[in-house]
Amino acid sequence: MRRLVRRLSLDLVLVNVGPDGTFSHGVPNPLLPENREATARVVRETGADVGVAWDGDFDRCFLFDETGQCIDGYYLVGFLAEAFLAEHPGAGIIYDPRLTWNTIETVQEHGGRPIISKSGHAFIKAKMREAQALYGGEMSSHHYFRDFYCCDSGMLPWLLVMSLLSRADGRTLSELLAARMARYPISGEINSRVQDADAVLARVEAKYGPTGEISHIDGLSVEYPDWRFNLRKSNTEPVIRLNVETRGDRALCQEKTEELLALIRA
Repeated sequence: MRRLVRRLSLDLVLVNVGPDGTFSHGVPNPLLPENREATARVVRETGADVGVAWDGDFDRCFLFDETGQCIDGYYLVGFLAEAFLAEHPGAGIIYDPRLTWNTIETVQEHGGRPIISKSGHAFIKAKMREAQALYGGEMSSHHYFRDFYCCDSGMLPWLLVMSLLSRADGRTLSELLAARMARYPISGEINSRVQDADAVLARVEAKYGPTGEISHIDGLSVEYPDWRFNLRKSNTEPVIRLNVETRGDRALCQEKTEELLALIRA
């Protein structure tokens, strides 16, 4: 890493980089909001242009803008897809069902082929090979690359973002992503511990299914003209995960998130 950074002429501030099998700084999972402050604080204190954090096995990459705000992986999928399509028009881009509208629109606007896949590395890799897709991204901050054997990498995404920033005519990362984030507000993934996940899914589908467009590609997705949600159960714990997005309406996103959580946790 240090040799790479010297080669790229970056001014790097390193935080918690030494091996620590006791996990004295907590579980290395930046997807958890409580684990983001260490990186965000250093970005704010040093005036850094970008912050980068990885999970414990280095396959997920999380980016922070110049204000210390963690950028949801969903928006980075569209950001990277746009960059790839500028050089490879017509290429296939894989996305997962949890959050979709921004990726679909971005890929279509730039001449690509949006291809949906069930979330998870085994499914994404198989779909990439089947469709000969160039790139795939999950909202969980896993990014897959055809030129990396269709595998996910925690190293490549931040290098690609650095390259894009170096050609952004002085615009910051927040400026580059602001329009897309405003166009498709999201709830962020919200976990709820439940006794019977299948019963919860059935209850939610019974309420929303008759009036919305349903998909079962990965859990339960229900879509309306101005908002949609995905609800899926964990494979390893009694937890159900909710994601909500709207078309430019933050208040509606908040309203529907609270409405769904009340039903899920009833």
